[in-house]
Amino acid sequence: MTGMGHNSGGAGAPDVGGIAADRLKSFVERIERLEEEKKGLQEDVKEVYAEAKGTGFDTKIIRQIIRLRKMDKADRQEQEALLDLYKEALGMVE
Repeated sequence: MTGMGHNSGGAGAPDVGGIAADRLKSFVERIERLEEEKKGLQEDVKEVYAEAKGTGFDTKIIRQIIRLRKMDKADRQEQEALLDLYKEALGMVE
């Protein structure tokens, strides 16, 4: 069983069908804790958006800005140039 994390002979770590049960349990529990933290962070982000909206900011635009800030400069410039080109082709540029 390749990639299953065979037990390397550690005491107290039984193998079940060639799987080191303690190691598997450890991975699963770590993932579960991180999923809980992620859920909490998502709620925090939601609250910040609500606060921004409450002070008059447009949250759709904030989301766009955040997406743009994740991109590197060259990708952002290429996307903006294509957007301008498409707008011009559709007669949306005045």
